[in-house]
Order: sequence, then structure tokens, then C-alpha cells
Amino acid sequence: METVTRASLIEQIYQHVGLSRKESSVLLEDVLETVMDALERGESVKISGFGTFSVRKKGQRSGRNPKTGEEVPILPRSVLVFRPSQLLRAEVNHETLDAEAEHDHD
Repeated sequence: METVTRASLIEQIYQHVGLSRKESSVLLEDVLETVMDALERGESVKISGFGTFSVRKKGQRSGRNPKTGEEVPILPRSVLVFRPSQLLRAEVNHETLDAEAEHDHD
């Protein structure tokens, strides 16, 4: 199984868009920075046909130390959530969506 990296994304932009490698790198970094900035502000990022990234706040709760069984507090935190679009789910599962479902669930 291969992992997609920044370098491989830059190479794909270079090959398919026609920008130089340097311009492709700047473009990718700008897009990623825009997404990260929005998430840091607590905004959702929706990429039609791909999915939605959002930040969810988790409150304080109790947990247990698995070694000792001692109850310990888990502090409040923010977690990043990705919800894939219907189209992406269908692609991953090698399914087809009818045209109406694609537009209803982007």
C-alpha cells in the first residue's frame, strides 16, 4: 500500500496542471495553509465531491488507566473529523451513484 505525500501531490500538480515544480509546491502549500487556518478558527472545510473537514469539541470526561484501573480525568480537547462525500464513498467502494444522489449529498 502506497502513501500519498506532499512530494507526490506536488509531482501530480506539476504533471497535470503544467505549473513548474516550484509553482506546484507553492500552490499546494497555499491550499493546505488555507485549510489549516480555517480549521484552527473552528470553521468547516467542505470540498464538493470529496468531503468535509471539521473540528469537534470534546468535553472533559472520565477514563481509566488500563494498568491500574484508576479513574483519571480526560481533559477537554478539539478533534479533527473528516466526513467523506457520498461520491468519495462510492469511489472507494467501487460503486456508482445515480446523478441525483451525487447532487443531493455533496
